[in-house]
Amino acid sequence: MSGSDRRTVLRALVAAAAGSVPVAACASGGGAGHTKRGTGETGEDGDEEMTEQPKPSRSGWRLPAETEPHDRTYLAWPPEDSVWDDLLPGLRRDIASIARAVAEYEPVTLLADPRNAADARRACGSGVEVLPVPVDDVWVRDTGPVFVTNPRRDRLAGVDLRFNGWGGRATRRARDERVARAVLAGAGVPRTVAGLVAEGGGIEVDGRGTLMATESSLVNPNRNPGMSRDEIERALREAFGVTRVLWLAGVRGRDVTDHHVDSLARFTPGGAVLLSRPPLAGDGDGGVWTRAYEQAGKALAEATDARGRRLETVDLPEPDPRLIGRRGPDFLACYANYYVVNGALIAPRYGDRRADETAAAVLREHHPGRRIVSLPIDTLAEGGGGIHCATRERPAVKAA
Repeated sequence: MSGSDRRTVLRALVAAAAGSVPVAACASGGGAGHTKRGTGETGEDGDEEMTEQPKPSRSGWRLPAETEPHDRTYLAWPPEDSVWDDLLPGLRRDIASIARAVAEYEPVTLLADPRNAADARRACGSGVEVLPVPVDDVWVRDTGPVFVTNPRRDRLAGVDLRFNGWGGRATRRARDERVARAVLAGAGVPRTVAGLVAEGGGIEVDGRGTLMATESSLVNPNRNPGMSRDEIERALREAFGVTRVLWLAGVRGRDVTDHHVDSLARFTPGGAVLLSRPPLAGDGDGGVWTRAYEQAGKALAEATDARGRRLETVDLPEPDPRLIGRRGPDFLACYANYYVVNGALIAPRYGDRRADETAAAVLREHHPGRRIVSLPIDTLAEGGGGIHCATRERPAVKAA
């Protein structure tokens, strides 16, 4: 069976597990697909007992903005038995490239099956720590814990979002369901269990009390059956210490994530929100991503943040799909899926020279003092994700 045939089978498995999930554009648009790899054989659900810590909001704990100082970054090394098939070598090159780029600015911990640890270390360099944690896939943003800090910022806790394979679509997820617990155990960080099911890519915070999310992803029976939007919002406030939640409509059922916010709208340190704008030529999926972009812009223009300030929105145009050097039906072409590290910002580069340069300029303007590092990530993008999807920050805390 050819590589393309195997990918066709994979998409059929996704559709069968999800009840027919068409290939979507960049989670905000862009005419490129967003069907994350991570489906395959049926995996058993996690059955470990969950021990719940006090809710962060009750004692002043909060989720820092990604732009605040980091202690380290986590990534995951794709295992031999992943669903990536013939794309695995290219994927490993992309993960190694990201790991090496991040390691120039802060420590990196790479989660890897013990059997692959030596290969991972060779590929990513001696400066990268390898933690023996079995994974199903590379999407540590969604599977890993979300770290919160106490008011004095001298202690950490980790919020386990109870990853369920994007609403059950990823049938191969038994190892990924345990990633948050394993990371926290390895770091010696207390674990708190969220009062909702979500993924890290589904939330975006400014570090000053405001959180953004899409209704399509969180107010969804495949994750939170029987919960109203108000109940989900209360759970978000409790988990992350925020006081205002900004809801964007999003798009349900067109991609495996149900439209994560980290490929639609991102906060900047100056208070602006960067919006991923689909190509002017059209998003290639009946305009659903363009409408989601327009709705998000309107909603944010009418909103205020937790401090009562009006929000400025700035377009981050996606590349022209005709000019991308490589693309498949699941390709995520979205500059908003960047990752901020200490002193730099790691952004994707797609091969549309004008769009690549425009994105770098916008990101540089709104993240002053940071170097913009642009990386080609064609294989990772072909699997439906980006740099932000594959990374998870651990905030820095003061010495006790």
